[in-house]
Order: sequence, then C-alpha cells, then structure tokens
Amino acid sequence: MLKTLISLAIVLLVSLSSAQSQEKRFTVKHTTEYLTIDGILDETAWDSAESIGEFQQYFPADNVTADYQTDIKMLVNDEILYVGIKVYTPGNNYTISSLERDFRATGNDNISLVFDTFNDGNNAFLFGINPLGVRREVLISGGGQDLSGFTTSWDIKWKGESKIYDKYYTAEMAIPLTSFKFAEGETKWRFQSYRFDMQSNERSNWFRIPQNQSVINLAFMGDMYFEKPLGRSRTPLAIIPYINGITDKDFTTNTSNTSVKVGGDAKLAIGNGMNLDITINPDFSNVEVDEIFTNLTRFEVNLPERRQFFIDNNDLFGGFGNNGDANPFFSRRIGIATDRLGNTVQNDILGGIRLSGKLNKTLRLGFLTIQTDKNIEQEIASNNNLMFALQQKVFSRSNIGVFFINRQRTGSEDYFEPENSYNRVIGIDYNLASENNVWSGKFYTHKSFQPGESEDSYSAGALLRRNTRFWNFATDLIYVNDDFRSDLGFIRRKDIIRSTSSVRRLFWPESGKVNNHSIEFTPTLIWRPTLDYQKTDHELEVRYRVTLKDFTEFGANYNNNYIFLARPFDPTGTEGALKLPANQAYTFNAMDIFYNSNSAETFSFRTRAGIGEFYTGKRYSLGGEALLRIQPKVRLSLNINYDKIELPDPYPSADLWLISPRVEITFSKSIFWSSVVQYSNQRDNLGINSRLQWRFAPLSDLFIVYNDNYFVNTIEPKFRSLNLKLSYWLNI
Repeated sequence: MLKTLISLAIVLLVSLSSAQSQEKRFTVKHTTEYLTIDGILDETAWDSAESIGEFQQYFPADNVTADYQTDIKMLVNDEILYVGIKVYTPGNNYTISSLERDFRATGNDNISLVFDTFNDGNNAFLFGINPLGVRREVLISGGGQDLSGFTTSWDIKWKGESKIYDKYYTAEMAIPLTSFKFAEGETKWRFQSYRFDMQSNERSNWFRIPQNQSVINLAFMGDMYFEKPLGRSRTPLAIIPYINGITDKDFTTNTSNTSVKVGGDAKLAIGNGMNLDITINPDFSNVEVDEIFTNLTRFEVNLPERRQFFIDNNDLFGGFGNNGDANPFFSRRIGIATDRLGNTVQNDILGGIRLSGKLNKTLRLGFLTIQTDKNIEQEIASNNNLMFALQQKVFSRSNIGVFFINRQRTGSEDYFEPENSYNRVIGIDYNLASENNVWSGKFYTHKSFQPGESEDSYSAGALLRRNTRFWNFATDLIYVNDDFRSDLGFIRRKDIIRSTSSVRRLFWPESGKVNNHSIEFTPTLIWRPTLDYQKTDHELEVRYRVTLKDFTEFGANYNNNYIFLARPFDPTGTEGALKLPANQAYTFNAMDIFYNSNSAETFSFRTRAGIGEFYTGKRYSLGGEALLRIQPKVRLSLNINYDKIELPDPYPSADLWLISPRVEITFSKSIFWSSVVQYSNQRDNLGINSRLQWRFAPLSDLFIVYNDNYFVNTIEPKFRSLNLKLSYWLNI
C-alpha cells in the first residue's frame, strides 16, 4: 500500500499541480550608498528604487485588491539589503501588544517580508516590523504547510525602525546579506509580504493567496530580480561566550548548591549556504519556561524546542516521520535522562557540533554530534548523540530525505545496561508539495537497530492531502512495530496501525457578518498487530466552525470514543488509586463548544466548555484564557482549565485545576520582564518563573531568572533557584 500511495502522489504532483496563473515580479536596484536606518524614507536613493506593486486582500475577501495599500521598495549594495515600506491605514489607533522582539503577528498591526533565497518553495527567511519599529525574524521550513515549520526563536543581527504619520507609517530595514543563505551569483529570489491591519480588520498580501491556504505557505510567492548578481557572502565568525551564576536548593533532599558555569557558542558561515554551530558546556537556564497542561491520556505529550542551538535548519533534523506519533528525532531528548529510580532528570551536555544548510540549490545537509555527561550518583551513563541527514529537492516543491541516527553509550560503569548500549535508526522520507499546494503529503519508512534487535523493527507512514476552496480531504496511515525504537525520537505509542481520514466542507457567504463556516468529519481507528490486529481505539469526531469578519470564531465538536485498555489505567492520575481494569472495552461520547473573541481588542478572551461520558463515568470541563493589553508595554493574561471527572466507586473521581496567570512588561525595546505562575493539582506543583532580560547590545543579554516550586496540598517548597546569566555576541 505504501508503494502504491507514493506512486499515486508522484503522478498527482506531475499531472495535477498547475503553475500560478498570477505572475508578479520587481527589480532590486544596486546602490553604492549606505543608508541611515531611522524609519524616514528621505534618502534620494529611494526615489530611484522600484515599487513592488499593489497588495491583494486576503481577509475578509481574497479576490479584490486591498482597501489600504502598502508600498515597498528595495535596494541592495554589496553587503546589505535595504527595504523601504509605506503602510497606509484608516487611522493611527494601532494595536501593538508588546515592545518585545519576535512578537506574534496575529492580533497586532505589522508587516512581514518573506524571502525564499534558493527558490525551492520549502525554506524561507521572514523579517517583520510593526509601527513602533519592533522587529521579529522567523525561519520557515516544510514549505510553510503549518506552524510547526514556523520558528520564531531564530535570532540574527539586522536593523529596522519605523515612523508614524497621519494615516500611514513608514519603516526602513537594513538586513545584512550574511543573514541569508543563497547561491553565489544568484539573480533571483522568490518573495512574499503579508500585512495585518487591525483597524480595518483587513489582512493583505503582495502575492495573492486563497483563504483556504495558510498565509505563510511558500507556494504563493512572486519573484524579485537583482539588477546585479549577488556575490560570494563573506564568512563571519560569531563567538557567544556566557557566564552564569547559579544558586539553588532542593528541599526534598535538603541540599543546596552555588556555582559558576562558563561556556559558549560559536557560529561560522561556510560559503553562502552552510552554517556551523559549536557549543561548549551550554546552559539553557534563560529559555522560556514550558506551559504546563492537564493530560488525561495514557501517552506522553511532546513540547516545542526552544533552545537556540537546535533551531537553525531544525526541519532537516526534526522533520522526518510523523511529528505527533512517530518522529525519529526529537531534539528535546538530548539533555534529559532517566535516573536509577526511573525519574526523568536533566542531563548535562558537554558540547556539540551542528552543520546544516544548502550544499547547492537542490541538496541540503544536516549533521550533528552532541556529547552528554555521565552522573554516577544517579546512575546515568554518558552518551554520544549523532544524526546525519540529506534532503534532495524533486519536482517543483517536493523533496526526498534520508537520515541516520545513532545514540551510543560511551561509558562502562557498573550500572551500564548492555541492551541500552546503542540505538540506531535509518530512514527515507518523501515530502510531497504541489506547486499550487492543492496536493501535499508525506510517505516514509524507518528501521531501528539495537542489541537483540528484531528484523521487523519498522515504522512507516503515508499521508495525502487535497486542499481546495470548498473541500479538504486527507488520509493518514501510520504503522509502528512493537520492536521499533528511537531513543532520540518521540514515539507516542508502538505496536499500532493507525488510520485517520478527514473530509471538510467550507462555505463562503457572499454577504453578511460570516466570513466562512465549515463542517468536518474525522474518523480515527487504531489496530494492535500483537493482539491479532484487534481494533483497540477509535475516535469519530464531527466539528463545526464559524469565522466572522471581525475575527471572532466559535463552534462545536462531537466525539464518539472507543478504547480497549491493554493495561490498567487511572485517567485522574490519583496516586495509589484503583485503576480501571485492563482487557476491557470502554465506549463514551462527549461534546464541547468554544468561542474566541477578536484578539485585536484591548480585552480579548477564548473559552470552551465540554460535557459527556468518560470511560465508565462522566467528565465536565470548562476553561479559557483572558488577555488584557495596556499597550504597548503591559500584557496581563489568565489561563484557567477545570476538569471534573466522576467515576463510579471504587474508582477515583477528581477535580483537576490548571491555573496560570502571566504578567509581561516591556519597559523598552531592550528591557523585558515576564512572570508566570502555574498551578496544577494533577502534577502536585505550584511553579513560579520570573525572568528579567536586558538586551544591552545586539543579541547580547543579561538575564536574571528566578524559579520556585511548591507542593500543592501542603504548600511546602520543592525546589528553588536563582540564575544570573550574561552572554555577549562577538563578531570576528
């Protein structure tokens, strides 16, 4: 079946994908000048620059020109790409929620520029700015199919300023060519720009995008031609040393520690297309804290990578397999380990090397090797973690990737377990993306090797999607053998064959307050091969969703669930409680509704409520988030989720609370303070994280981070720490 689906996908790509009927292009003129970046477009050089042309509306309609236009011009010299922007608006009542860099575009006035420098429709660089000159930069991967390939934690040095006038604002950008990767002698990049105007509730693009497609999708781009071919990029070397003073106390063991940690990173551009990253004794104490969640399932939940060392070209490493169920490489596995008591604990990273980027216009390479330390007291062995990947572009936007992963024990301590001495995984993936993105998908097969290995240790999958204005179809098949293993991966569950299909019908009213509404049916079925292919799970879901022209959204979901428990399970997570018995089937139904207000308002909120059966009992849920902006410097938010689970005696019932208030204050464009409190009685933890950041020079920071954790029932302290970290970016 896998071979058949791959063949079908190739035929569909070649025969059904059509080129964009719309053609848009402009020329970037060469200049010898170096412009002053102040947001005021008063240099004479701008008079000779070519305007890229008018913008098209994306929302609320996608078949007309924008009501409020945007004028963009570009110039380039041998070192810098200059961008001049004039943005017309209905007034000066802008929505700007924060002065902190890397703001979220949704719910804010801003404009973003997207550059596909290798013209492959798979990877791109995004630079954005708002009316107050706050900047953001993003790496887009995977063709921009969804937000999993939208990495906002990427950082690079560039300049940008804005200036507000009556009913318009201007912006200037100076982006060093070393910020991009491109082929020497290149004369053309693909380009797109999208803009949010919160005063008129209008979203617009330079190159038209149908509303059924994502605004970040790289299928929809025009061309920017350079008047003079681009030269060879110089090879800058950046060294980023840090020093971190740490004091902490573990109240459960009554131990304290005070230490000073020193380390650093180095970044070297190799040619015009490759990056070499080196880290020694890295420290991630300043990384934003993960959001906690209530987990009522039997399985682990994956969380996004936030550590800067793993970000650049992250799709080359983490884009294989199925992100939610069978991802062979999940970088968050590096730096954690299981101690002698079976607890998940932090494991120090001694150092690592990471090489990634383009070998030529169609071939990408990724290589990393990272060494983790041993911990004799906790019986944790040292490991070398290695991955090698190649990705070859085929057709217009598709690619074929191969990889090799090796996790190898490097110690020989007494607690060394021979069955865990190594784990290796090889695989091949075909990523399908048609030129107009009507067809997309993924087809893969992976094989693992470990001591006592089985010949059947495979994981395979096939996903095929069709996305048009009125209909969306998708089918997703996954197979994970019981013997398949990836120590550096995220494998939600093994010994499964899962089938998920979906059909969605969209409606686009010609008038009224409704922009679109849709109904979707998604059946998921799971079989267990080791149980004679018994069906052990199904979820039949029906969704109805309405989006209004003022960005308000609401809808309802209905679920029918069937679960055959292979092991006893307590969905409440109550310690010592009697679990629901195994080898028994449970069928239950549930329904929930949701409402999301317009996020551009000073006060906005989203809420949901659910009711239904849950295994042998009932579940009631209520939750949501409220956000108050005192713009542009203060954001106050409160997230509350409540789940009431009632199971018949003698099984446990529970009232599960998740409460998380957050305060974010941006004193200026360089000083930021955020504090979050996270209360979860399911996790028996009350956590406080407070972080002050001063960006005293480009990409150079001083952090003060305070963490405090308490047991919920007794309010007794668990663990407390205070970090003072200084890092400085040196260009050599």
